[in-house]
Amino acid sequence: MSRHLERLLKLDGVLRQIGRKTTKDLAETLVVSEHTIRSDIAFLRDRFQASLEWSQQKGFFYTDADWRLPTIPLTQGEVFALTLGARMLESYAGSAYAPQLRSALARLSGRIPEQTWLDLQSLLQNRIFFRVGAETALDSEIWQGLEQACQESREVQIRYRTASRGDEISEWVVDPYLLHIYRGTNPYVIGYCHRRQGVRWFRVDRILALQLLSDKFVVDPTFDAWDYLEMIFQDEAGGIPQTVVIDFDSVTAPYIRERRWHPTQEIREHADGSLTLQMTVRGMNDVKRWVLGYGKGAVAKDPPELVQMVEAEIKNMVLNYSGISQ
Repeated sequence: MSRHLERLLKLDGVLRQIGRKTTKDLAETLVVSEHTIRSDIAFLRDRFQASLEWSQQKGFFYTDADWRLPTIPLTQGEVFALTLGARMLESYAGSAYAPQLRSALARLSGRIPEQTWLDLQSLLQNRIFFRVGAETALDSEIWQGLEQACQESREVQIRYRTASRGDEISEWVVDPYLLHIYRGTNPYVIGYCHRRQGVRWFRVDRILALQLLSDKFVVDPTFDAWDYLEMIFQDEAGGIPQTVVIDFDSVTAPYIRERRWHPTQEIREHADGSLTLQMTVRGMNDVKRWVLGYGKGAVAKDPPELVQMVEAEIKNMVLNYSGISQ
């Protein structure tokens, strides 16, 4: 953005504020000369047909409150897309971006006609809804601290709660390589763990405290974020990549066809309407839970490790439910 355009934006914002605004007042606020202010006001009138007038009582003011400086020419559809995207981000990412989103939308609302803005907001509030299931309690300061650490390549020390170990609290030093929001409600920081000497995932909403350290880090040159994330099924990153084979019956198959579950997936169709899904992924726990979610409609065929895990889970479930209905 040029300095002239930036100054015009500031001038426009000041002119819309309540109170009498003289050339001297505007010059002092924008830290420029009165000559510059007079030139800018003339420029707004001549180039953009700004409805700017002067009166002894008001100073400079807009006679048409709906006039807008065409700094970023947007169609109504583009404005709608931006506001819709902001609403989606706020819904999925939680409170981490709420203050910035509200500020950005407030600035955007001042750049388009009031009735257009009101119509768009009415549509978003009354006709389009986002429901993301279980909400995540995301601490905005911790999330923004991680953003800063990623940008500046700084190590962080975190105080972390591990749910799988009975909410055990531990301290870790991590090189944050990237932030990953899975399915909109599961925020992770992925990076090199100094204690484990390898790349690990940490759920951001389980980080109780975060300290940015002065030490810088260099991302492992062998780490490719896209290749790394492609091998993940759901949000499990551990383990050696393995080829998974799952059969889905004809009743369940339509729900598998309608989505792309993994970048490596291959589907083999069968004459009876059933299908076989094959993909190469890391870690089997999430695959096991996914297969079990389809009940009798899904049968794990390979690798043997996955088959055994599903069988063991089913046996334990049967034991849990034995005798309940008697």
